[in-house]
Amino acid sequence: MDLTFQHKFIKVNGINMHFAEKSPSPAAAGEGDFGGIRGPPVILFIHGFPELWYSWRHQMTALSALGYRTIAPDLRGYGDTDAPESVGAYTGLHVVGDLIGLIDAIVGEREKVFVVGHDWGAIIAWQLCLLRPDRVRALVNMSVVFDPWNPKRKPIPTWKHLYGDDYYICRFQEYGAIEAEFAKMGTERALMEFLTYRNPSPLRLPKGKGYSVHLSRPSWLSDYDLQYYVSKYEKKGFTGPLNYYRNMDRTWELMAPLSKAEVKVPVKFIIGDQDLTYHLHGVKDYIHGGRFKANVPLLDQVVVLEGVGHFLHEERPDDISKHIHDYFLTF
Repeated sequence: MDLTFQHKFIKVNGINMHFAEKSPSPAAAGEGDFGGIRGPPVILFIHGFPELWYSWRHQMTALSALGYRTIAPDLRGYGDTDAPESVGAYTGLHVVGDLIGLIDAIVGEREKVFVVGHDWGAIIAWQLCLLRPDRVRALVNMSVVFDPWNPKRKPIPTWKHLYGDDYYICRFQEYGAIEAEFAKMGTERALMEFLTYRNPSPLRLPKGKGYSVHLSRPSWLSDYDLQYYVSKYEKKGFTGPLNYYRNMDRTWELMAPLSKAEVKVPVKFIIGDQDLTYHLHGVKDYIHGGRFKANVPLLDQVVVLEGVGHFLHEERPDDISKHIHDYFLTF
């Protein structure tokens, strides 16, 4: 695989953001019909936890060869992007603000981009489409469905009610506590706990009882890949990424004006049938029973990949790249 990416830094929304870029290959330049877009169409990839821009390396390589300009940032708190010290600096509004600044710099203040998100990146992508649909041409989102604002469902109390205090999102709430546990087990082991998780049941991290016993590196994760993640997390730590979880209630409060708002951007949604998010309370019925489509009126396709876990874009990179390309070609 061609791992030659351009690495750039840009000042956005008060932070220095790192992003990787891969331009269209010379053979693909000028090819294809992209709906009259000036220049090569841009795809913005938004990563999740515990990942980095690097999790999109396969898709960036494949799609740049098909004529797209691909952009993947490290979100605030991750990798080589700044990590503000304040816990409160990681709400969805902060992160969407970062991405709007990046989009402005890449394509201009009035142009649109294609967007692809996964995990936390999917949550941010939904928020981006709610807040600034004028900047998104179409969206391919993965693993996390759109969750409309509900005044009776404050996130953390809801998770505690459903899955208890040991549920990983609940365990992440106390500042410094889970960081200390990760430090004790070591960065590589901590990352492997999540990257190797393939149980569709809720992820629980019992305090003081240890975590998984058998950690087998999946075939899609090379030793080089793992060490790349380890090198960045050892440098930056886990606090920035964990602060996204610590702001779930705060973001919910800030999103109150968007009660009953619909996502009015064309969407394709992809999820693995072994993904823990597919097996969360009520998700299957929400996806297949019509409510997902009601909240996302321009939801064109839902794809459930058989035998695929949470990190579907790394586990089945060629399939995901094809799904993205086939959908974006229609615009």
